[in-house]
Amino acid sequence: MKKYPKAFLDRLNAVTAKRPRTVIQHILAHGYVTTEELKNLGYEHPPRAARDVREQGIPLETYWTHDSAGRRIGAYRFGDPRQMEDNLSKKAGRTVLSKALKKALVEKYGSKCFIYLQPMEERLLQVDHRIPYEIGGEQSEADIDCYMLLSPSANRAKSWTCEHCPNWTRKDKGFCLRCFWAHPEGYTHVAGREQRQIIITFTGDEIEDYNRLISLVGPDAAETAIKKLIEDFIR
Repeated sequence: MKKYPKAFLDRLNAVTAKRPRTVIQHILAHGYVTTEELKNLGYEHPPRAARDVREQGIPLETYWTHDSAGRRIGAYRFGDPRQMEDNLSKKAGRTVLSKALKKALVEKYGSKCFIYLQPMEERLLQVDHRIPYEIGGEQSEADIDCYMLLSPSANRAKSWTCEHCPNWTRKDKGFCLRCFWAHPEGYTHVAGREQRQIIITFTGDEIEDYNRLISLVGPDAAETAIKKLIEDFIR
């Protein structure tokens, strides 16, 4: 087992909340935890596990490794123990986003996910920082455009993508502002990749339109076929 300063070990062992403690003790025993192992520990969304630990003020690094089949997967290990005090200070300054902020966002933009543009019940939507808190820190709720409404699945996808983006360690706020996951209404890259995305969600009566589209391209490899159909239409 890797040697850690006593103060750091004391802090790790002082965490009593079940979920972060499970992750912390696994890393203490094995040196790291992979996303595959986190799912076996009951985390369907590995970045949530990392956030649970970081919100305890524990520095955590994200890196790439390989599973038993040689596939590339994410993993987490403890960061520099000297970062612990900075993380605790940052955690102490974080506030719970208010219901008033969510109401203001819904009133301005409608009850829908900013990423998937999917109308949803207000109670299901989650408020998130456009620039991840870990990069941009806390922002005033008075400027509601620093925040976005996300469906639970979009929030999970954003968390995972951001944590595996090169900017997670660089912490360039301007880089985030130009990213799809912060400003899908106007962006120049997707987590640093020169890409553009069109996400279309079919609901209600539109599902029949979706079925017609699938019948045009065929059920096999539908996503690739739809992309080609759109490209042919544009050209």
